Amino acid sequence: MPSNIMQQISADLESLNRSERKVAEVILADPQAATRSSIAVLARAAQVSEPTVNRFCKRFNTAGFPDFKLHLAQALAHGVPYVSRSVEPDDDSESYTNKIIDATIAALVTTKKTVDPQMINLAVDQLIQAKQIMFFGLGASWPVAQDAQHKFFRFNIPVVAYDDVLMQRMTAAASSTGDVIVIISYTGRTRELVDVAELARASGATVVGITAPNSPLAQHCSIVVEVDAPEDTDVYMPMTSRIMHLTVIDILATGVTLRRGPDFLKHLKNIKDSLKETRYPAK
Repeated sequence: MPSNIMQQISADLESLNRSERKVAEVILADPQAATRSSIAVLARAAQVSEPTVNRFCKRFNTAGFPDFKLHLAQALAHGVPYVSRSVEPDDDSESYTNKIIDATIAALVTTKKTVDPQMINLAVDQLIQAKQIMFFGLGASWPVAQDAQHKFFRFNIPVVAYDDVLMQRMTAAASSTGDVIVIISYTGRTRELVDVAELARASGATVVGITAPNSPLAQHCSIVVEVDAPEDTDVYMPMTSRIMHLTVIDILATGVTLRRGPDFLKHLKNIKDSLKETRYPAK
């Protein structure tokens, strides 16, 4: 895959057939609009058929139009430092609203393609039989750990979440076989979390990492649910990566729920019913 699909389209423009060139010219004229278009809208703008647009996309080594849009968005993304790589300094509210939403959708598409169902299955295997579950996260990953605690307490398994490094270290050192520690880190390069993973493994706990592939943290986990997205959190505010991690937590919680079987749904219903008296009736 070319590192910059825009440059590749420009370079190949003269070699395209007439219909494909129409598609290329529409994209090059307004690439941001192309990332937000449906295949039908782009085909109408280029005055070609939808199959022609798909052939054009596959010519540039993408799986089809959705995959092409993802690569196009990545090529355009450079953004405002410490905010988002999707946003330009002169964007108005409509532009940056659409860009953030589009970037999030693209990140979720990436998650769908890259998350390994086998690793999800292995993680659920450990979570369903855990004596206790601990979720660790620092910085932007801490709200994800809190969300995980909020979901997993429903499963009648002792659950806790920590964002304090000293508590994480002590808990890891005190853990044992049957305990599951889930460590959430987008970069997987936070030294404290890598140290905690080593401590937990040495104590006999199972360590599930929700983190970047081939990261230092991943190398010290029992099971790794890889999450990889084009977001440089060393430069930009964590946005899409956080949404991807929340989605993975939802997937794991759903897996545990389904493993519990239909009889467990009564327990979940009781929890929901307990909230009815706290709410005004819906209008």
